[in-house]
Amino acid sequence: MSASTLSARPASDTDFLRTVLRLDGWGTGAFGVVMLAAAAALSGPLGLPTAWSIPFAVAMIGGGLALLLIAGYPELVPGHATAVIGVNAVSAVTLVVSAFSGVLELTGLGVMFLLIGAVWVAVFAGLQARGVRRAGL
Repeated sequence: MSASTLSARPASDTDFLRTVLRLDGWGTGAFGVVMLAAAAALSGPLGLPTAWSIPFAVAMIGGGLALLLIAGYPELVPGHATAVIGVNAVSAVTLVVSAFSGVLELTGLGVMFLLIGAVWVAVFAGLQARGVRRAGL
């Protein structure tokens, strides 16, 4: 195995990581589409300004596509996988900080929405870390 790819690993060692990356990609992208389509409707119940929701949704769609691209590489690149874990971890922390910082005038439902998102992202970071370990990185 070269230091830059996982090509010499048996497929079963990387299948778990690929599956988690794909699930994260599809979920992130789909959630971004929903956020984009419902940005105005969610503004009132959640307290999320539309001017914040739309760029966030577009970034999620782009992130979902990036995850699917990474998962679809013929050979997984260790640096990409570890970068995804880092981005997910930072995203989870950012969501928690955003929920309680007062920068956004969130409703109680909005705070819960961000906290659920933080847990969701943290779970994927954990699963991806497990996949990287299973792949021997």
